[in-house]
Amino acid sequence: MSKREEVPKVNAGSMADIAFLLLIFFLVTTSIETDLGIGRIMPPLTDPPKAIIKEKNILRIELNDKNELLVEEKLVEIKDLKDIALDFLDNGGAARETSDFCDYCRGDRDFTSSDHPSKAIISLTCNRETGYGTYITVQNELIAAYNKLRNRESQRLFKENYSTMVEQYEYAGTPSAAKERLKERITHIQNLFPQKISEVKIE
Repeated sequence: MSKREEVPKVNAGSMADIAFLLLIFFLVTTSIETDLGIGRIMPPLTDPPKAIIKEKNILRIELNDKNELLVEEKLVEIKDLKDIALDFLDNGGAARETSDFCDYCRGDRDFTSSDHPSKAIISLTCNRETGYGTYITVQNELIAAYNKLRNRESQRLFKENYSTMVEQYEYAGTPSAAKERLKERITHIQNLFPQKISEVKIE
């Protein structure tokens, strides 16, 4: 009778090391996609400038815990926010003989409202209980106001929409020379109506 052959055993002593190395490999090589969200650049951690801001150059907007919109402490509909922001940003209330006079503004030139688009600040205060959908809708209305004014000035100066120039600039197939020209024009339009939205969250 022949002896049963012994099956060779597999040495599993190093399996834990191999699994650990594979884990490290996948952690290092895997890229995690993140949502872009709303583009906002936070101010640097420096001492705040001692500039004096006139009260009339600040448009105060508040979203409370009931998702109600208040502009200068008055209850308004969200659909009216864009027009309110347009009137504020494009007011040009500074006197003609001053250095703050806006020669491209087409607003009412109300001396009680903003002096110049470069000085106009929108202050948005949100409650902790404010709904995300309402917050995004308000942001969209404010951005739409800026874009409308920028498109108007872009058409006046360059016979082309600001939003179209931004799309062309961000398109990967646009030649470098054209991108440089677009960048100069985009920057110029942005300087005419700089986006100044200050956000505060109330706990």
